[in-house]
Amino acid sequence: MTAISIILMTLVVFLSRYLFLEPSVPVKLSYGMRRFLSYSSPAVLTAICGPIVFAPDGEAWIGIDNPYLIAALVAALVMFKTKNLLLSIVVSMALFLLLNLVLFPAITQS
Repeated sequence: MTAISIILMTLVVFLSRYLFLEPSVPVKLSYGMRRFLSYSSPAVLTAICGPIVFAPDGEAWIGIDNPYLIAALVAALVMFKTKNLLLSIVVSMALFLLLNLVLFPAITQS
């Protein structure tokens, strides 16, 4: 059953990408629909990252001792200031690693 689900979802993802990316397929979206779909990437990213940042153990954890929240805030600040995605990722990952290994090792290993 799992294999069938994976195969079907693969087909759905492939076909949805193929219809919009293949130049020979005559599917064109209106300006309004393209504008509407431009919000889907940030919405999906927020839905994925929100629970990880604000509730890594399943319950809300908003505080100065949350390494996920600190690294996410630093990533947002670096991205806002520099507009450099790679720098933002490297800095926030390095900070997250530092926080987990040095400052909060007992919290994150539980």
